[in-house]
Amino acid sequence: MTTIVVIVGVAVYIALYFFYGKKLETDVVKADDGLETPANRLYDGVDYIPAKAPVLFGHHFASVAGAAPIIGPVIAMAWGWVPALAWIWFGNIFIGAVHDYLAIMASVRYDGKSIQFVASDLITNRTGKLFYWLVFLILILIVGAFGAVLGRMFVGDPAVPSSYILTLVAALILGVLLYRVKMNFTLATIIGIVMLGLAVWGGTVMPFVAPKGVWFVVMFFYIIIAAAIPVNVLLQPRDYLNSWLLYLGLAIGAIAAIFSGAEFSAPAFTSFSPIVSGGKPSPFWPVIPLIVACGSLSGFHALVGSGTTSKQLDKESSGLKIGYGGMLFEGFLSTIVVIAVAGYGMQLLVNAGQSIDASSWGYGYIAPSGAAGIGGAGMFTAAYAEMVADTWLGFLPTTIVKTIAGMWVASFAMTTLDTTNRLARYTVSEIALPLKEKNAGAYNFLTNRWVASVIPAAIGIYLAWSGTFSILWPAFGAGNQLIASIALLTGTAWVTKRLKSKASMALIPAYLLWITVTAAILWHMFVVVLPAISSNPLTNTVVFIVEAVMLILNIVFIIDFLRTRNEPVSEPSQA
Repeated sequence: MTTIVVIVGVAVYIALYFFYGKKLETDVVKADDGLETPANRLYDGVDYIPAKAPVLFGHHFASVAGAAPIIGPVIAMAWGWVPALAWIWFGNIFIGAVHDYLAIMASVRYDGKSIQFVASDLITNRTGKLFYWLVFLILILIVGAFGAVLGRMFVGDPAVPSSYILTLVAALILGVLLYRVKMNFTLATIIGIVMLGLAVWGGTVMPFVAPKGVWFVVMFFYIIIAAAIPVNVLLQPRDYLNSWLLYLGLAIGAIAAIFSGAEFSAPAFTSFSPIVSGGKPSPFWPVIPLIVACGSLSGFHALVGSGTTSKQLDKESSGLKIGYGGMLFEGFLSTIVVIAVAGYGMQLLVNAGQSIDASSWGYGYIAPSGAAGIGGAGMFTAAYAEMVADTWLGFLPTTIVKTIAGMWVASFAMTTLDTTNRLARYTVSEIALPLKEKNAGAYNFLTNRWVASVIPAAIGIYLAWSGTFSILWPAFGAGNQLIASIALLTGTAWVTKRLKSKASMALIPAYLLWITVTAAILWHMFVVVLPAISSNPLTNTVVFIVEAVMLILNIVFIIDFLRTRNEPVSEPSQA
């Protein structure tokens, strides 16, 4: 079964890229390398910096992937591996890849401005302002959710944070080689990959043990610094190295899946409403988008694509590889996760002495010791290592294989944290723009890149420290998928109003997604969060308020979109 699923997955993604994706590029977006991109035209040495396509792919993919395409699918297997995999592939094909590509290219044509800015120009000014606040709220939830994942994982497997710290050192060195020394790109890449291998090995021999609170403090200061310094100092080289870690892990996982030929021991289907979110029976519709999140589609991708990626795109033809191809690549990662856990996860539960029912797949975390943990990351790392050991790749040390899998989660989650904080910095600056004329002092203070980085970091890390992951994760998923539907509607407006192209392949999925996510937010607010407020009043009240505000903004947005859908717009002076 593992062999069949991985081969079908590869075939589906390759076919989609070369047929559906290319048609989107040529017939709808009409990508043109004759147009100078913002990275070249508006180069500033901090945010607008052209990057080679492989480097930018690494940054974009590592930023958008995070830990979600690993954690989400494991949790979603509470419904069974068939529903989980069906949503991953359906979302990739009809929503995710289209959404990501349109967000990047719309931003490129708007001088690298955010998707929120595009919405304010194409729909209404009110829409854009509300969108900024919606984005700011979801960015805080992302910091909280991914911070919670990392805090528990760093404590559970000390080799992972050690390897990650060494990877940061390697990334800083690679950045110097690429941008200061200007070493040959291929030679610098080889040196970087060697350093990456040493970092993974070094973490296993020098594990760094610290309590969870220490890691939250470290994360707080790290994401502030990473969000404020130029992208080519750390983000570009670090994410480029991370992409090679992913390529290695995916290659090993794909080969292991093909040659293991294991039957799936996990249930194909469990129940329409297993215990998934907040200890409550969770119906597959509308809850599934909240759980799988980035493994299928993600509004966060639009924020990254229009926030950092569009400012580094060297030529328009690279947009399809990075945006459309990146989403399909992420879906394939989630496919490997489902294969590994479905084939080997059941035995791990048995070995750990846990009950084998639907709820065991929800927020269970099976570390090598069998200790309880968070979000399914440990289940994946252990199952992945078992799958590799069950093939001719079994000569690879199990410790190294588990560390590689753990580094997937840690590296991409940390990448998401600092990229999120950088995006939040941009958002704070854009929200504060009305103060520029009214109160220049307040504007200059709030838009200072260090101050604007502290605000979301402080709120997000507090939520992570609160320990309410089973509520935080679906709350992040709700906001994330809500942004996806709004960004896709904005992309639809750009395609129809600016490019004068047909947009049915974006509009229909956007409407369906909006209805699903709106229903899911209502369910999560009143079934999961509201009854749990008494158990953790401050954190859960914050989550409830955030979701309520998101819901109101969401309704205002769809009203504005429908009202202005057929209205003409003037040519933007910056496009």
